[in-house]
Amino acid sequence: MITLFDVAKFYQKNGQYFSALKDINLQINRGDFVAITGPSGSGKSTLLSILGCLDRPSSGQYIFDDQSIEHASEAVLSVIRNQQIGFVFQSFNLIPAYTALRNVELPMLYAGVPAASRTQRAKLALEAVGLAARVDHLPSEMSGGQQQRVAIARAIVNNPSVIIADEPTGSLDDETTYEIMDLFTLLHNSGRTIIFVTHNMQLLRYANRVIHLSKGKITEQRIND
Repeated sequence: MITLFDVAKFYQKNGQYFSALKDINLQINRGDFVAITGPSGSGKSTLLSILGCLDRPSSGQYIFDDQSIEHASEAVLSVIRNQQIGFVFQSFNLIPAYTALRNVELPMLYAGVPAASRTQRAKLALEAVGLAARVDHLPSEMSGGQQQRVAIARAIVNNPSVIIADEPTGSLDDETTYEIMDLFTLLHNSGRTIIFVTHNMQLLRYANRVIHLSKGKITEQRIND
């Protein structure tokens, strides 16, 4: 489903080039549950941004679902991000003035889904993450774990094939962390491909594949039993 060939990412600062990723060759199959880990500055978030079509590689080739990404138009990338990939972030990225329901409706608004269908689908997504009773609550009226569940509902509401999560439990306590990871497991069991970045070594057991990065390179790939 996802293939990277010799992908590299460079940044220019003060006339000098800095390498964030180099020689990345990676294949992710449909239905994989992939954990990406490594020390700070190893390139994890950069790799995730490229996988999520939020950024482009400086060189190399990226194939997503049989489509070449590195030269795709911004319009094409926007459709892929909206309809085929769901995003979950450490900081939740909810709009404070919007209720849970309205936050979850946003991806459908951008996709042009009619209002009645948006409301129905958003309620179903919130129900799927255990928040049927919180549809009218603002983010400030919910715990961190509940806010992350809203973010997950928003990520799945357009029924994407891939969910990409950047440190999705980084700001949560241990109990809530495992509840959120159990929710990702349920989403994986429903057929979705999950790719997440984590510093927490205890969470690697949730994945069926683990990718270690160091200094912008993949240093280890392993399959979990």
